[in-house]
Amino acid sequence: MTTADGRATITFEDVARAAAAGTGVIRETPVVSSRTLSERVGVTVALKTENLQRTGSFKLRGALAKIAALGDACAAGVVTGSAGNHAQALAYAARARGVRCEVFMPETAALAKVEAATELGAFVHLVGVTVDESLAAARDRAERAGLAFVHPFDDPDVVAGQGGVGLELLEQVPDLERVIVPVGGGGLISGVAIALKSRLEAVQVIGVQVEKCAPFPASLTAGHPVAVDSAVTIADGIAVKRPGRLTLSLIRRWVDEMVVVEEDEVAEAMVFLLERAKLVVEGAGAVGVAALLSGSARFERGGIGTTVVILSGGNVDAGLLAEIVRRHETQAGRRLVLLARLPDRPGSLAQLLALVGEHSANLLDVQHIREGIDLHVRESAVQLVLETRGPDHARAVTDAVRRAGYAETRVPR
Repeated sequence: MTTADGRATITFEDVARAAAAGTGVIRETPVVSSRTLSERVGVTVALKTENLQRTGSFKLRGALAKIAALGDACAAGVVTGSAGNHAQALAYAARARGVRCEVFMPETAALAKVEAATELGAFVHLVGVTVDESLAAARDRAERAGLAFVHPFDDPDVVAGQGGVGLELLEQVPDLERVIVPVGGGGLISGVAIALKSRLEAVQVIGVQVEKCAPFPASLTAGHPVAVDSAVTIADGIAVKRPGRLTLSLIRRWVDEMVVVEEDEVAEAMVFLLERAKLVVEGAGAVGVAALLSGSARFERGGIGTTVVILSGGNVDAGLLAEIVRRHETQAGRRLVLLARLPDRPGSLAQLLALVGEHSANLLDVQHIREGIDLHVRESAVQLVLETRGPDHARAVTDAVRRAGYAETRVPR
C-alpha cells in the first residue's frame, strides 16, 4: 500500500483483500428503496443500511481489516481512541480474533456507546472532551504498554476495509449513478470512492459534513489539514475536528464534492428515517438524507440511475432520540403547549379540560403554575401539553380556549 517514495496508496485490490478479512463476521447490509425521498428529489433514491451492521456501524469492516493486517504485531493487544462507533467495532473485532482491546473515549461520549464497548470486552478509559484528546491518550498508552495503535480513519488498512461497503454496492445496485456518504475523518468515503471509481469511473461520490464540525471544506482549500474549533453536535459519530493527512489526500483525489448540512436538518432527517423508513439512524448516519431533504446535495432531476445514501450508523442514545422526536412533534404542530389563567374556584380546571376534550386534543401533561407570572390573588394558571393532529387542529384548539374567555394562552414555537 505504499509507493516508491513511501506515500500511502490504496488500490481496488487492497480493498478486495481487506474486505475478505471480514469473512464470517461482516454482514452484507441491505439496500432499501425510498419512494418518498425519490419523489422529493426527482431521482431514484436507495438507502445502504450500514446502521444494521454488527456493532451498529460500518466501522467493524476497517477494524477487522486492520487486525488481519497487523497479524502477530497485535499479540499484546490493540488500543484506539474513538467517540464510540470505532471503539465498539474494534472491541468486537478484537474479541472475534482473540485479541485484547483497550479504548479511550471522550468523557462526553454517549453512555450507550461506552456500555456497548465495555460489554464487548474492551477496557474503556474516559479521557478529555474530544476525539483528538482520546486519540492522543491512546497513542501514549500504545507506546507505554506495547499495544498496537489502531487509528479510526487515517490508516490505509482501515480505509481499505471500509471500502467493502463500495464493493457491496457494485453488486447490489447495477445502475449506480451517485453515492452520498457521511464524512467524519474520511475513512469511509475514501474507501468507498476507491472501490467504486476503480470500476465505475463515472459514478459521483458526494461527502456530507455537519456545519458545527466541518473541517474538510477549509482543509481541501488550504491543501493541508485545518482544525475547527468545535466538535459539539448531535452527529457525534463524525465530530472529528481535524482531517487525517491520508484521508485528505484520498478525498482530494477520489471524491467529487463535499457539502455541509445544519444541525436542525440532521435532526429532521433522523425523524424522517424513523417515521418513513422505520430505521433508527444516529445523527452521523443521517447527514446524507439531510443533504437530500435540505437541497444541500443538488443535481438534475430525472436521472436514469440510482442515488444511494449510506446510513453509516445507528448507535443513537435513546434519550437524545426521544428529545429529537418530541422537538419534531412540536415543530410539526402535533404537540401543543397552552398556558391558561383560571379563576381560583372549584371546577375551573375540569371545565378547561372538558373544552379541550370536546375539540379532540389528547392531554399529555398538566401542571399548576403559581409563580413566575403575574397572577391575581384569585387566579391560578395551568400549563397543558396536548397532542394534536397538526397545525390546523392546534390552531382550532387554541382559538376555542381563547374564545372561552381564558385570559392568557401561549403557543411556543
